Amino acid sequence: MSNLTRFNRLFGDSFFDDFFQPLSQSRGDKMPAIDVHESDEQYLIRADLPGIDKKDVQVKLENGILSIVAESRKEDKEEKDGRLIRQERHYGRFVRQLSVGTDVDPALVKASFTDGVLSLSLPKVKEEAAKAVDIKVH
Repeated sequence: MSNLTRFNRLFGDSFFDDFFQPLSQSRGDKMPAIDVHESDEQYLIRADLPGIDKKDVQVKLENGILSIVAESRKEDKEEKDGRLIRQERHYGRFVRQLSVGTDVDPALVKASFTDGVLSLSLPKVKEEAAKAVDIKVH
């Protein structure tokens, strides 16, 4: 039996699998799915944000980095005969940053939020041909 096999048995076969999982997954939270499509003219991005209100979604494009921030808040109360017997509060925050480079025109970015899906259209800027400049040596 190899040392690694003995070590795994000592700590359980899934010890390191569980240990190295992202914290959000180990708490049961799920990272929303994001699709990114690129064409010659634009980037199209769709992010699934079920259960999130439009007012709780923020999108920012700065220095070629697209940031999507979404928060969810939920409160559950259970009362019986006018007495509170259970109350739970849930809070979640999602931050995702994507590098789209400097070829996107921030003024032309469009966003929509329908049925828990954030859709973004990021038009690309046409690259200008580099200009040659003669530099005089003194």
